[in-house]
Amino acid sequence: MALSRLASSSSSSRSADLLKPLCSAISLRRPISTDTTPITVETSVPFTSHQCDTPSRSVQTNAKELLTFFRDMALMRRMEIAADSLYKAKLIRGFCHLYDGQEAVAVGMEASITKKDCIITAYRDHCTFVARGGTLLEVFAELMGRQAGCSRGKGGSMHFYKKDSNFYGGHGIVGAQVPLGCGLAFAQKYSKDEAVTFALYGDGAANQGQLFEALNISALWDLPAILVCENNHYGMGTAEWRAAKSPAYYKRGDYAPGLKVDGMDALAVKQACTFAKEHALKNGPIILEMDTYRYHGHSMSDPGSTYRTRDEITGVRQERDPVERIRKLILSHDLATEKELKDIEKEIRKEVDDAIAQAKENPLPESSELFTNVYAKGLGVESFGADRKEVRAVLP
Repeated sequence: MALSRLASSSSSSRSADLLKPLCSAISLRRPISTDTTPITVETSVPFTSHQCDTPSRSVQTNAKELLTFFRDMALMRRMEIAADSLYKAKLIRGFCHLYDGQEAVAVGMEASITKKDCIITAYRDHCTFVARGGTLLEVFAELMGRQAGCSRGKGGSMHFYKKDSNFYGGHGIVGAQVPLGCGLAFAQKYSKDEAVTFALYGDGAANQGQLFEALNISALWDLPAILVCENNHYGMGTAEWRAAKSPAYYKRGDYAPGLKVDGMDALAVKQACTFAKEHALKNGPIILEMDTYRYHGHSMSDPGSTYRTRDEITGVRQERDPVERIRKLILSHDLATEKELKDIEKEIRKEVDDAIAQAKENPLPESSELFTNVYAKGLGVESFGADRKEVRAVLP
């Protein structure tokens, strides 16, 4: 009996050994390319310039960068769609402005700069934060007001922040981030950092007086400031042609040069930002107008369909979608298969779901957090009750 068991065991062992190569062959699939061999791609449309040369339409890229672009933009897209669902489930409260459709601006800009360079933006800031290295947990925790959020749950959708990557937010006052961005550029020049600041604003903020004041002093002092107008063609529900006599925002600087860029083409954005950084370090400020589009409404309270047609939105999705453009480029150069790209998207869905689950379990901030980040620490400031007599707390 022992011999028969041994014979049976030996037979099954041999069978397993014989099957090993077959199993390996079945599970074998071509690894997704991470080759860095240069690939030259032409931008979708030419750049248009004002008082400066135009960058070349031929952009150097490689398999690794294109696949990174695809993954990053697909992640941003899924993240924003998930935020939409969380808002409708009342797990996210207050203002919430989504970025889906504009992802190429965030990834293309990040590909052309370093973490020494600063970025400051308005309230549509989730994807810019992720491009700067922020995590999904930090995003969803902040959106849901939890301790693990990038601003400790106290900023919410409009006030993301990541100091270690020189991302300075997330600002709710229309156009107010532009003078702050020019101040960051002043600090960079003063410190001789050889770095630049990208100050982002929308077409709805392009008529703000403070923008022109900040640009004027930046030009006078040759500050390394790059003003980026993310022109998604609607300031809230107002079309650009109804709000601006001159919607050629890249020309608005008059004495400052400008460049119009296809903001739905990540490689065009990368090329333009590389050009702008070099210019700003040598000559001072420059304006970039990113011709882009948002699929959602202005905010979650805006259905986004009362001032534009559904056919318009569908047309942009079909013809100019930034994620699909990179997908087609990857497939045309045989860098990955359609199935491999779908597998990446499945992984992303799981990552987003896992991050949401973690964020839901994360605690709300302690009540003592109400008193932090208001006054400088160590001053012993006292908090009184309504009658101004009883001391309620000594602030940290």
